[in-house]
Amino acid sequence: MKLLGRLTSINVRKVMWTAAQLDLALEREDWGAGFRSPQEPGYLAMNPNGLIPVLVDGDFTLWESNSICRYLATQAGAATLLPTEARARARVEQWMDWQAGELNNAWRTAFMALVRGQPATPEAVQASVDSWNRHMGMLDQQLAATGAFVTGPDFTLADVVLGLSAQRWKNAPIARAELPAVEAWLQRLSTRPGFVDYVGNGMP
Repeated sequence: MKLLGRLTSINVRKVMWTAAQLDLALEREDWGAGFRSPQEPGYLAMNPNGLIPVLVDGDFTLWESNSICRYLATQAGAATLLPTEARARARVEQWMDWQAGELNNAWRTAFMALVRGQPATPEAVQASVDSWNRHMGMLDQQLAATGAFVTGPDFTLADVVLGLSAQRWKNAPIARAELPAVEAWLQRLSTRPGFVDYVGNGMP
């Protein structure tokens, strides 16, 4: 299997960290800013959005990083990362979808302005920072309730996708809320295989 996308992308690192949890040797090919353009016709044939990453598994291609993570876990039969029992799986996927939707929408304006240099008004940036901290506070409450990982005592794909998001929040040049449960959880994540390479590597 091959993953198309540059390692500076948080969504690429999300998939690579999943592969590390599965002890899966996933080949990666650089696409995106500074490399081959995902607007090339061949790439657009695989992902009409023109975004990274794309997974290539033989004659099967898949886009959307959270879907790729679920596919890898399912292919590997990793029921701890992605439970097979309906309610347990739904809980993991609930938090994965929350990461891709609500949390990402909260931080986007602030991060893109303060880190990527895109134009935004100070008011819009501050509103985004406030929303980002508020959403991270929701995660902190959940982690305080479980006392371990996002959905309970086991490390799952919810921890993979939210771990990268939390690391971005921790490293962003913003005023952060004090979230002790998130900080303790990030310490627990730091012992996982692949954390240093794909999460705690200083990349935004």
